[in-house]
Amino acid sequence: MPDTPKEGIPQLGPVSGEVLREALRRGWRDLKRAPSFALVFAGVYVILGWVMVWVTRATGQSYWLIFAAVGFPLIAPFAAVGFYDVSRRLEQGRQLDWGEIMGVILRQSRRQLPSISAIIIFIFLFWFFIAHMIFALFLGLSTMTNVSSSWDVFLTGEGITMLVVGSIVGAGFATLLFMITVISLPLLLDREVDYVTAMITSFAYVRDHPVPMFGWAIFIAVLTLISLLPGFLGLFVTLPLFGHATWHLYDLLAYGAGRGTDRD
Repeated sequence: MPDTPKEGIPQLGPVSGEVLREALRRGWRDLKRAPSFALVFAGVYVILGWVMVWVTRATGQSYWLIFAAVGFPLIAPFAAVGFYDVSRRLEQGRQLDWGEIMGVILRQSRRQLPSISAIIIFIFLFWFFIAHMIFALFLGLSTMTNVSSSWDVFLTGEGITMLVVGSIVGAGFATLLFMITVISLPLLLDREVDYVTAMITSFAYVRDHPVPMFGWAIFIAVLTLISLLPGFLGLFVTLPLFGHATWHLYDLLAYGAGRGTDRD
């Protein structure tokens, strides 16, 4: 039987370092209990990363790898629903059935997730547009080299300035996306609520709890970027870990340490 989500926004409790550590601990537990789902869901993103590298090199646009690496984590929330449902089933003691879990993901197409996914895509594409403008502004007249063989162009004054400005702007995009999705994505799976309300709720919660939530965001961002370095292979760990942990963070905030059995 498909889940029938409750309506409305739950009362979210306060967040603390202990809550974040518990969410991460539970996320790691779920990763170890359901590694096959981590392998498949994260594998899609690893393959996308490889394709991205191949396209930029095949087209002679290798310098775009820097902007793509900064923007790549912006699309990670697309893997979220699968990890959320796995964690939800584990905490409810339900069977991890591939057909049912994929069915849950497909059913989201008839709810609010496509709308917020479109916003994520728009932000990602807009980041590339802005990144192109930043590149043109600082390096548009420079003699280009292939970054796969030489990084000299980025070691010039203009190149370093471009990297600094691009990183600041990219961090701004990532911050906005984090604020509107960290609560809204699991909320949309758990509850019947419109995506605008979910995003506003998420944004307001991060705004009202800036220190722990931005600390959480920085922790995720740093480990995710590090995980891209070994040929994107680190995503096999970080993507499912943070996917599961994000669900448990929402679960702890919405239902407390008792895991919200009233949701069933």
